[in-house]
Amino acid sequence: MNEEKLQFYALYLTRFAAGFGFITLVTLLPTYVNLFDATGLVVGLFTTAFTLSQTVATVPLAWAGDRGDKRLVLAGCLGLGILSYVAFAFVSSPDHSSLEFILVRALQGVAITGSGLMSLALVGELAPADQRANYIGKANAWRFAAGILGSLSAGGLYQLYGFDAVYAVLVALLLPAMVGVWYFLDADDTSIRGNPFSDLAFNERLLTLTSFRAQYAVAVTLVRTWVPLYAGVEAAQGGLAYAPIAVSVVLTAEKLTNMLCQPYTGRWSDRAGRSLFVFVGGGFYGLVALAVPFAPAIGDFLGLPGTYPFLGPLSAAFLPLVALNGLLGVADSIREPASMALFADEGTDDGSVASSFGIRELVWRPGSVVAPMIGGLLMDTAGMQWVFFVGAFAAFSGIFTFLGVLSRTHGAEALTRW
Repeated sequence: MNEEKLQFYALYLTRFAAGFGFITLVTLLPTYVNLFDATGLVVGLFTTAFTLSQTVATVPLAWAGDRGDKRLVLAGCLGLGILSYVAFAFVSSPDHSSLEFILVRALQGVAITGSGLMSLALVGELAPADQRANYIGKANAWRFAAGILGSLSAGGLYQLYGFDAVYAVLVALLLPAMVGVWYFLDADDTSIRGNPFSDLAFNERLLTLTSFRAQYAVAVTLVRTWVPLYAGVEAAQGGLAYAPIAVSVVLTAEKLTNMLCQPYTGRWSDRAGRSLFVFVGGGFYGLVALAVPFAPAIGDFLGLPGTYPFLGPLSAAFLPLVALNGLLGVADSIREPASMALFADEGTDDGSVASSFGIRELVWRPGSVVAPMIGGLLMDTAGMQWVFFVGAFAAFSGIFTFLGVLSRTHGAEALTRW
């Protein structure tokens, strides 16, 4: 195995370990809602703390990666992730408060942001320019493989052994990832001077992508956060009250389809036009999000069973919800590698790829910080179904704004030429 492959595999393992930790907390979030008897507003804070810490951490981490050594920053963020999961093990009991959980969730947000930024930046630098979306799609596939194993094992491990076993597994994954990054990746010699954000902030292509991404963040944050909540919270709060293992199955569908599709959709977007894939993927996501609240009606109409082997009694909504979440994964697989490759293109030439991905994260953050609060208020006032309706509207608004700006700035054929 040559040195270049070892570097990619070290980065893939990093994507796997970070993704495993992220999806584990998403899977167990309904359990924490019930554990702390959280209101809709506090439920929103569980996610807002995570995204707000990501927002604060993005600029300094991206600057440190471009100005210094991305390998060192990545290893440090993996170590911070280990610390956060040890802390989760201590606060996961009724003896502790939801505030302590929120603070540790913020620490996890910093670790996830740093590992995601640096691993993507390094993949973007190492990959050939005409295959960048394909390599990014492969890296993301490892993250989604972790999402599948993480969501399934988190629910099962928690039901059998409790929180301590879950967080012990996360620490055991992050340790070898940190060692692999340190020993197999070459030292980063692309250091730049000054502040790369000032140059990239007025990049025409990045501004065009921003017109879509800032709105789309609201859509994805609402839908990704509330699909497991819709599946797992108590019926009195508008959910389906499924057990953690059933929530794991629902989440696995999205990760599985995303994992299987991304290496191919990334390759196709390299050939057919990355902007086209951003537009189509965003629109498809909005259509599927609209259908999620109708999962019970779809199940009843089709006469689907309400009891399943190993899972026990659920409801007729279970299979439709699994299928719809799988389609959300297909939609995201169309958009994500193309979007990431477009951002990598703009930052790789002058050595500011981490800052380019940093801008990508920053554009996402306002929507991802505000969306959980909006979702919590909608959950308390209008009903949980309105979370998905608002998410779908944000997706449609994003793609049509993107199409308008893209056509005006780059011409009518920009969807296939860019």
